[in-house]
Amino acid sequence: MSQTSIMGLYVFVLGAFVGWQVLSKVPHLLHTPLMSATNAISGISLVGSLVAAGSDHDTLTTVLGCLAVTAATINVVGGFLITDRMLRMFKSRGPSRGAR
Repeated sequence: MSQTSIMGLYVFVLGAFVGWQVLSKVPHLLHTPLMSATNAISGISLVGSLVAAGSDHDTLTTVLGCLAVTAATINVVGGFLITDRMLRMFKSRGPSRGAR
């Protein structure tokens, strides 16, 4: 393995560990707002993974880029679905009881 590959693997493992630690400490009540707020960051990672998948380096870079595109797309779509569900929960279903 080259020095760049080892450094990239180190950053990935450290980022996964820190992300897991941060998300495990969030109360369950805040998971949905946190997911909708980080959807823009997922969009940025989708753009970065598209660049990695489209770069003409080697086969491994292309395969990992395609996996990253798939994971980031699932994350973005899931974030929008959860946000939509959360907003529908707070939507008024009909006339309020106090209205005359």
